[in-house]
Amino acid sequence: MTSTLIISTYNWPEALALVLKSVSNQKVFPSEVIIADDGSKSDTRILVESLQNDFPVPLIHVWHKDDGFQKATILNKAIAKSIGEYIIQVDGDCILHTNFIYDHISQSEKNTYLYGARVNIQKNHLFTLFSKQQIKFTPLSKGIKKRTRAFYCVFLSRKYKAHSVFSKKYRGCNTSFFKSDFVKVNGYNEEFRGWGREDSELALRFHNNNVLAKRLRYAGIVFHIYHDEKSKSNLEKNNLIEIDTLEKHKKWCENGIDKYLF
Repeated sequence: MTSTLIISTYNWPEALALVLKSVSNQKVFPSEVIIADDGSKSDTRILVESLQNDFPVPLIHVWHKDDGFQKATILNKAIAKSIGEYIIQVDGDCILHTNFIYDHISQSEKNTYLYGARVNIQKNHLFTLFSKQQIKFTPLSKGIKKRTRAFYCVFLSRKYKAHSVFSKKYRGCNTSFFKSDFVKVNGYNEEFRGWGREDSELALRFHNNNVLAKRLRYAGIVFHIYHDEKSKSNLEKNNLIEIDTLEKHKKWCENGIDKYLF
């Protein structure tokens, strides 16, 4: 099965460099990596270009002009260009456990999306993190909290089964799904502008199309680099879009990925 790792980013090449270093350290590689860049300055492009020749798989940079927070749009554009049958998605501030890609691929199931957790790296550890270019953590590592999320055990992870109920634990920074299921619901709803709800609303449409959910626990681990909270000024409008999808049991969004598929 072919797979594409999608990494969303915006103007933080230092964090993205660590994430890409962790991708290069995977025990199993995706077929390709696509950087979904929501309008970063040229330093992100320069970083990606500097890594492309020696990267273990094709490394592709999909960018659009900065016009405010348009994560849903850039993710649609990136996924439209992907060759993978299976899409694995993370944020550009999430360092991957060395088995991350393996876990998502090995636990994939037809008609099911996966969602994993994140271990938060604390603010006071950032200097050490970047100065040492650290990409490996254990439950006992300094600088992390919620340590049980860093515990890796495939045997325990396999105990979790697919289910039909949406979980509030779902995060778009650690998820995977079949591209065909994503296209079937028309991808992300590009009516979302600003931070919030574009990922959970997508998951709701998955469920409305009878796509099941499966939690990745004790596997598929990412380590989230601390940063200041993004503006939530548009959250009220985004909440209304999600509520509309929930109440009307929507299976499709009008403003989605279809316009990029040829």
